[in-house]
Amino acid sequence: MKNYNLSLILTFCLLVLNGQMLKCQTTKDYLIETVAFYNVENLFDTVDDTLTFDDDRTALGKDRWTEERYRRKIKNIAKVLSEIGAAESKNAPAIIGLCEIENRLVLEELIADPSLVPYHYGIIHYDSPDERGIDVALIYQKKAFTPLNSQTRKLMIYDADKRDYTRDQLVVNGLLQGEEIYFIVNHWPSRSGGEAKSSYKREKAAALNKKIIDSIYRIDPLAKIIGMGDFNDDPSNKSFKKFLQTKAEINGLQEKELYNPMENMLKKGKGSLAYRDSWNLFDQIYVNQSLVSKNFSGFQFFKAGIFNPPYLVTPGGQFKGYPYRTYGSSGYEPGYSDHFPVYIYLIRELKPD
Repeated sequence: MKNYNLSLILTFCLLVLNGQMLKCQTTKDYLIETVAFYNVENLFDTVDDTLTFDDDRTALGKDRWTEERYRRKIKNIAKVLSEIGAAESKNAPAIIGLCEIENRLVLEELIADPSLVPYHYGIIHYDSPDERGIDVALIYQKKAFTPLNSQTRKLMIYDADKRDYTRDQLVVNGLLQGEEIYFIVNHWPSRSGGEAKSSYKREKAAALNKKIIDSIYRIDPLAKIIGMGDFNDDPSNKSFKKFLQTKAEINGLQEKELYNPMENMLKKGKGSLAYRDSWNLFDQIYVNQSLVSKNFSGFQFFKAGIFNPPYLVTPGGQFKGYPYRTYGSSGYEPGYSDHFPVYIYLIRELKPD
């Protein structure tokens, strides 16, 4: 494997030899893997699906979604995915959660792009009941991750006795370099109609997340769990702080509690999307206590980040500094997405042979 190259200087010692004090340092080598999430802003094919409201993303639709634009979008997204976390891991992410993808076909064409072919990604995807036809999915490097089980959990929301069809939550467990880890991929209901008026929908989504986590613990009380997604809420919103009860600090984290490294990022003014000159951090990855406790062996959380190299940033105009998207107020732009990807590093100490 090519990513056994993270060395951290962890301890220092002093030796006295022939009356002279000599400094020495001990290094440990770690395996590092990247887990990423990306809202890819409506990755649709050009075919009109008669069962969903995808008409805008067709050649004759409002967006004039042509085959040329679709192919450019595939190439753009593939480039981004291949580079997330590579600064540390020297590798593409082992695990990538995605949202706003239309179907399995676009995923197959995405992983077939030359930027991603060398990593041999597999796909876990289910069609969801979302009215626009957008789904969540998980792709994984086959050499790094072996899926054991996957399923979707339906989010049941009713508005005036009418069901609001939205995205399912995808639950996957498998072996990451031989170690079992659970992943929950989310795309919670939007803020359409206003944040306050729609907040109950995201709170129901958080309650479902909590129910999924509790069900995992009943199977494995020591399970390692990672939740990721576009939550359409910030880390400080009620859905996170009351329903999931996420914590902003590792110190003092209790058994089975959740650590959200994105909360302190938001406090520092960092975000994954911008609206009216204000940043939000809707794209998040949280981990449970088993991934940050020194009492557990194997993979541990190392650090989190927002992937926003210059080419992902709008270079000028009214939205300078925002994510460089595919469609803006002026129509089509040859960009990437209206969100930045987010990621975490997991590390595991390499034992000498």
